[in-house]
Amino acid sequence: MSFEQEWGELKAAAAMRLSQVGGAGGSGPEGSADFVVKDDELGGIGHAAFGLCNNLEPTGKHAKTASETAGKGLTGDGFATGAAFTEVIGTWEKQVKSLLQACAHISNHLDYTKKSRKSDDEWLETQLRPSPRMRMPLSPPRS
Repeated sequence: MSFEQEWGELKAAAAMRLSQVGGAGGSGPEGSADFVVKDDELGGIGHAAFGLCNNLEPTGKHAKTASETAGKGLTGDGFATGAAFTEVIGTWEKQVKSLLQACAHISNHLDYTKKSRKSDDEWLETQLRPSPRMRMPLSPPRS
């Protein structure tokens, strides 16, 4: 079987499967699509990540000054735990920064996903329409 024949069969199977979504098709509960993401779900997850990012930054730093003072005081009094305490503060700051970056990445990615999903859906719809003369590009256009 040639690539063109196999690709044509796969496109036809996908088109048939998509045309059944909302009816009895799909592999989920009756009438459900295999992959459904609603804008309000993306927005809610993105909003939660944004809120966590905004609240974590000041909350993650609230004990920094007192902890640094305690670490310096312990070190000044000759306790080895003072240096360890100061090291823990540095590790904590790195972990908070990593978590802040992760939250910002999630929020930004979901904003992008929400915006680009519409154009991807339109591209898929166009490509899956039966057309013997039209060749499918390898990837969707990005805006």
